Order: sequence, then C-alpha cells, then structure tokens
Amino acid sequence: MSAKGDKIEKIIARLQQRISEGQFYEAQQQTRVVAARYTKASNWDAAINIIYNVAQSLLKAGQGGSGGDLCVLLVDIYKQAELKPDSVTKGRLLTCLRLFDSEEPTRKKYIGEMISWSSKFGEYPAGDPELHHVAGSLYAEEHEPYDAERHLLLGTKDSAEILARLEYEWFKEDDAHTAALYAARGVLPYLLTGNVRAANTCYRIFTSALSQDKQGQLGIQDVSSNSADIRVYPSIPLLNFLGLLLLAIQRASPDLYRQLHNKYATLLAEVEPWQEYLEMIAEMYFGIQKPRQSNPLMDMMSGLLGGGGGGSASGGARRPAVKAPTSMPAAEGLD
Repeated sequence: MSAKGDKIEKIIARLQQRISEGQFYEAQQQTRVVAARYTKASNWDAAINIIYNVAQSLLKAGQGGSGGDLCVLLVDIYKQAELKPDSVTKGRLLTCLRLFDSEEPTRKKYIGEMISWSSKFGEYPAGDPELHHVAGSLYAEEHEPYDAERHLLLGTKDSAEILARLEYEWFKEDDAHTAALYAARGVLPYLLTGNVRAANTCYRIFTSALSQDKQGQLGIQDVSSNSADIRVYPSIPLLNFLGLLLLAIQRASPDLYRQLHNKYATLLAEVEPWQEYLEMIAEMYFGIQKPRQSNPLMDMMSGLLGGGGGGSASGGARRPAVKAPTSMPAAEGLD
C-alpha cells in the first residue's frame, strides 16, 4: 500500500474507533471536516473512501441520521467529481442503501439524491434502472406500494415480476371484483413508458396468481382460437380488457383497438382515471389521435389572435386509480 493509501486507512480506522466508543456525532463531524479537505484538493478517491467507510460503520451502529447524512454527502461528492454510474459507483451507493433502517427518514432523501445523480451523469433521463430496481424492491419488501411503484416502473427487466407480486398482495386485501384496478397499476404505466414486455410480464404474473388462488370462485375459462389463447374472467371484465389490449398492441391494429374500446366503453366510463392513459396509449401504439376538447369561445379568440386551440377546465385533484410516472424515460429492455 502507498504512503497516501496508508494514511487514508489510518484516518478511517481512527474515525471508526470513535464510533465503537459511542462518539457518533464526533465521528460524523470529523468525517465531514476531513472529507472537505480532500474535496477542496479534488482528491475525490480519498474523500469518497473515507465517507463510504465511515457511513457504513455509522449505519451498522444504528445511527441512521448521522450515517444518512454522510451518504447524502457521498452523492454530493459524486456530483462534484462528475462521476458516471458504473458497477463501482453504484455498488457503493447500494451497499449503503441496504444498511438503512426502513424507518430512517434520511433514507428517502438519499434515494432521491442517488437517482438525481444517475439521471444527470448517466444515460437514463429518469435515473439508473438498477438503482430504481433496488430501491423499489426494498419498498416492496416493506409493503410500501406507492414508493415501490414509482421506482419499479423505471427499473430493470426483473422489476416487473416484483411489481406484479406487490400489486397482487395489495389486491388480496380488497374485493375480488377490483382485481383489474390493481393489475392496471402495473400494466398501463409500463405501456406509457414504452415497455411492452414489462406490461405483459406484469399482467401474466398477476393473472396467474389470481387463477391459482381463486380458480373455483371466479369461473375462469381458457379460450383458444387459431390466432391466440386467452384466459377469460367472466366476473372481472376489465381484466379481460387489459389482456385484450396487450394482444391488440402486439398486432398493432387500430381497428382492433377501436372494436375493443367500443365493446368495453360502458365499463371503461366507470374508471374515469383510465381515460387519459388509454388516450395516450391509443396514440402511442395505434396512431389514434387524442380527441381535442373544443371550447367555442377559446377557438374564436384563438382564430382572431392567431394562437393555439383552447384547453379544457381542470377539476379538483383526485387520486388516480393508476398513477403514471411523471417522466417518460428511455426504459431498459424496451420492446
């Protein structure tokens, strides 16, 4: 080991000794001071090595606040050094993430900083899929569906299975006829990100679990034709709609989509939050333009002033049955 490397190891050992003696705050503050000195000299490796090791020790000692503070600082130094996401840089962050207690408030901030860094310096505008996958998986294990969805929808090819199982476990607390609402929380957002493969995986795993658990109760039927084999849920028609929607997308047939939408129009009208998503899906996959809501007065003013068309009034905020991601990423493994 070089003299410089030996010096860094001694600094880390001294700080970890403070932690073993219960001097947690002192260890945290001294780490920040030492790291600042190396950061000022642009000695990124030294600063990162010190913070990474001390942060782990604090988290292992149950000091989530102090350890979390250093984890956030670690990401900040990544940004200053303009480091790109790779197996080493991400590996450090994920090692620290897994050491957080689920109740530690700074964990959410750390995850946000981690995703922000990977978005700015990596190739995925919505954040690195692996980071999303690990964060989403942790939330899924802790039965935090909203946070889990937000990350798993932007994760890796393995994320869809975890999301489907999460949605199914959540559905089991509700009535059988609501199954489509839970399945759609994975299927529709995946379609909106262009990830058809993940949407199909989510639907397949959710419906397989449903069939296994409630075969006798739901009267499930397997229907075969020359062109496709599908499973029909007579008592859950909107679940059939989702399956047929995926089939229509596979065939890229606008006419098939129109027939499908017309057939289920009455039922779809009852799940108003789906409407906007289905309009976007119709445009993305079938080239069907979203209907323009006309406002005669605005149209007239627009014509006089040479401006754009009128918009529609928006009502009060309402929690959607399906929440789409706020950004449209270049998701991993697109079909």
